[in-house]
Amino acid sequence: MEKISEIKEIYSVAAAAEDANVMEEGLRSFLRQFSDDDRSGVLALKEKAQKKLTALDKERARMHEMFSYEREYASYRAICGIDEVGRGPLAGPVVACAVILPKDCDLLYLNDSKQLSEKKREELYDKIMASAVSVGIGSSSHERIDEINILQATYEAMRKAIAQLTPKPDLLLNDAVTIPGVEGKQVPIIKGDAKSASIAAASIVAKVTRDRLMVEMDEKYPGYGFAGNKGYGSAEHIKAIKTLGPCEIHRRSFIGNFV
Repeated sequence: MEKISEIKEIYSVAAAAEDANVMEEGLRSFLRQFSDDDRSGVLALKEKAQKKLTALDKERARMHEMFSYEREYASYRAICGIDEVGRGPLAGPVVACAVILPKDCDLLYLNDSKQLSEKKREELYDKIMASAVSVGIGSSSHERIDEINILQATYEAMRKAIAQLTPKPDLLLNDAVTIPGVEGKQVPIIKGDAKSASIAAASIVAKVTRDRLMVEMDEKYPGYGFAGNKGYGSAEHIKAIKTLGPCEIHRRSFIGNFV
């Protein structure tokens, strides 16, 4: 009979699998292997394994709902989810992302990027980039935002992102907006990044892309805390603007109350 320490190692390997299907297979195998072992330590591990399997089933059910719009419009050849990040900050660009997921996509844990931890966003970013049919990223600079206003700059960034896609999408699932100057059917969905897997994927890629850029900007323009605040108007950021004055990437149309 295996020692408890050995059984813990078997459980840990199964539970740590990054692929959900591999984890499920490993945990179910673990439960079968030790089904007759009633030692307290093993019972505790089997309870943990069952809880993980229950949570996995719950997540799969949630993701089934997240793909409801994709199923509703399944007759369309290429369904694109699109979202943006960075409309509110005082500095930096607005970034949009357009994502076409495969019809048989089985990604889990997609959600509004604001509801995910930074670590989870980074993990999902890699998975989305690896599994998506196509990903397009577009941005509008702080100068462009000042020139044409944030709404029009956001639309511009979205059009840039869509233009990068291959194949060309024939349906757009948008987070709340209808994008002017874009051909094809558009479906605006209120809080779409929490309701559509495709929009959620776009939200995550856009967020990670912009956050990485603002970390780089923190090195180029020290003192404003861009690595932490990502250009948003935190108390520390506003204080820095008042103390240091604006830097090159600040949106002049956003900071009139501070300078």
